[in-house]
Amino acid sequence: MARNANWIAVAVLVIVAVSAFTGFYVLSRTNSANPAATTGGVPKTSSPVDVIQVVAAENFWGSLVAQLGGSHVNVTSIVSDPNTDPHEYESNPSNAIAITNAQFIIVNGAGYDTWALDILSSENTPNQVVLNVQDLLDQPIDANPHFWYSPYYVNSTVAAMYRDLVRIDPTDEAYFHQQYADLNMSLWQSYMSEELYIKVHYSGAPVASTESIFVYMANATGLNVVSPPAFMDAVAEGNDPPAQSVAQFETLLQGGNSSVKVLVYDEQTVTPLTQSIKAEAAQYQIPVIGVTETIQPPTATFQAWMQGEVYSLINALNAQSLGQ
Repeated sequence: MARNANWIAVAVLVIVAVSAFTGFYVLSRTNSANPAATTGGVPKTSSPVDVIQVVAAENFWGSLVAQLGGSHVNVTSIVSDPNTDPHEYESNPSNAIAITNAQFIIVNGAGYDTWALDILSSENTPNQVVLNVQDLLDQPIDANPHFWYSPYYVNSTVAAMYRDLVRIDPTDEAYFHQQYADLNMSLWQSYMSEELYIKVHYSGAPVASTESIFVYMANATGLNVVSPPAFMDAVAEGNDPPAQSVAQFETLLQGGNSSVKVLVYDEQTVTPLTQSIKAEAAQYQIPVIGVTETIQPPTATFQAWMQGEVYSLINALNAQSLGQ
């Protein structure tokens, strides 16, 4: 995406922000995080591991661990159907078999994939490494579960994945170390640097969202989410939003460009009400961009998916600033 001359003026800010957005420049083989918060009790061993069997409850974490592990992992991502609301996913026997046979399991937690936690609890397979992202980030059970939309949380999770892969297969630490460096650079170049661009140029701009999925990205980009939290949280939980929050949302949209620059629409938690909100935004010439709960298309990498959504957001913000 082309950038104007103003972008050059923030080069120093970019350099400073790299270490904040990515783990690449602060990579350490002796991370100070508490391993007990992220891993099972698998002792280090000097014997080689053929291919690590990994199960990710969702494909966004699955994509990242697959890129980290490369040829040394075999990753199964359970929730990846673009037509499925992950909040409402119901497990099946094949999920239980996959999780039981895995050496490394990654779950999102925070009430998002309780089904996976239930399988882990009931099977209680010894010598498995389990990364619970909610626990890693020290988030309460009622936290906004869309952790992968925060670049900071992504960096923390990728770092934990790296440590766990080395814990399982320490003889291939040098390989994982290079994969980790490559992945962090790719994350920065593909979309994290673009989020910084938004923060530099559009910080404070009012935006609305049909669901709480966008809150973490808004925090990272400095955008101001003005849609009622009660509305967004209810949609995320599959409930009817309070009538007052619906009225507040509609009043915001009726203010047009002066009240809301962009509406972010969750394409996997669609209801008649969210469709109505989307149509009303279009009526008042407010750009609408779609975001999803899982990687779309499922064959894309995590960073390509994020890059597409961030570019859509930039285009919408640019169009509004130009009065288009």
